[in-house]
Amino acid sequence: MGSGVGGGGGGNKYGSLNLTDLPQDCIATVISFTSPQDACRLSLVSTTFKSASESDAVWESFLPSDHQASIPSSLSFSSKKELYLSLCENQILIDGGRK
Repeated sequence: MGSGVGGGGGGNKYGSLNLTDLPQDCIATVISFTSPQDACRLSLVSTTFKSASESDAVWESFLPSDHQASIPSSLSFSSKKELYLSLCENQILIDGGRK
């Protein structure tokens, strides 16, 4: 009895799933498909989500694909999140100032 998925008591024969049990890189991949605002919100869920949402893999996804060619070599950032936030505050003109 009760061998089906979701049988009584809210569990199943495999046990319960806690999203924070997923590997951090999996969580970061999921977060990278959201928005920067959502990534910041998700960082408040747990320490696992905070670490994942702070990863360069997440913030790289929010930057333009050609951002490295547009950033002057004189600028240095400790993380992709720091770069993203800096670009939000201090836009860089590219393409001869037309973009």
